[in-house]
Amino acid sequence: MADPKRFTRPEIQSALEALDAVTVPLGDRRAAAVVIAVMQGAGGVPVFPLTLRPAKMRAHAGQFALPGGRLDPGETARDAALRELREELGIEVGPDDVLGRLDDYVTRSGYVMTPFVVWSERAVDSVVPSPDEVAHVFSVPLDELDVPTQFVEIPGSPDPVACWPFRGEHIHAPTGAVIHQFCEVVLHGRHTRVSEFAQPSFAWR
Repeated sequence: MADPKRFTRPEIQSALEALDAVTVPLGDRRAAAVVIAVMQGAGGVPVFPLTLRPAKMRAHAGQFALPGGRLDPGETARDAALRELREELGIEVGPDDVLGRLDDYVTRSGYVMTPFVVWSERAVDSVVPSPDEVAHVFSVPLDELDVPTQFVEIPGSPDPVACWPFRGEHIHAPTGAVIHQFCEVVLHGRHTRVSEFAQPSFAWR
């Protein structure tokens, strides 16, 4: 496992500043943003919240996700990430708490998704999830974050699909891709790109 000293606010910010994050032109796609919010777990151990979407949502129902969504008119990707974090989990952070960003990721459902990383001194147990958007919140510590990404065959996908293992489940791209790059960049100092990670057919909608 990676050195826990790399999972601090200064170290995370330094690692993200060293990354030349890829920006993808929108073209005819729509813009979206997601956020990895590093918070305080039990005993002050840094963790980040991972959500499970309600089964009755219109899009991506029942899937694991990071807080996020499409941009409102006139909104920047960063502002959208902070708004979605507030709306989905009740976590309020300011622009100074944004530590950096990762590569844009183009989804098969027609979005250019920009991932941001923020820091919050709040305890993860204090989040107030919106029942309309969040069925459950998982707290992910370092030892669960730093695991090898796997490549699996899934019906409906012509290519092997990259997935991040989590508690007996496989979390596929795009969410799995963002978490994998975060782990690579922040914990290992490797500027790994994830744009070619295939997505399962159920993520195309």
